[in-house]
Amino acid sequence: MGKPRKKYTSEFKKAAVAQVVGNDRSVTEVAEGLGISASLLWRWKAEMKDNGVTAFPGNGVARDANDELVRLRKELAVTQQERDILKKALGYFAKPKS
Repeated sequence: MGKPRKKYTSEFKKAAVAQVVGNDRSVTEVAEGLGISASLLWRWKAEMKDNGVTAFPGNGVARDANDELVRLRKELAVTQQERDILKKALGYFAKPKS
């Protein structure tokens, strides 16, 4: 069986990318110093370039899944409000007229 995957914090990833971007050090040089592969550091650098401060959200939650979750929660709140309004209207119209 293979080695278990290492997990790196978002702070570690951002600091690693900052060493490449902020200094005149190569990706390979920084990767060797940190004990990670250069290809991994290239991916982190590309993700930081694409997503900026929202890169590396953590806990394995993909950004698209997180966006969809937020959208679905908003939709659920609207639907619940509509349901409550319909319940009140049903109660009002179901009363016998005197």
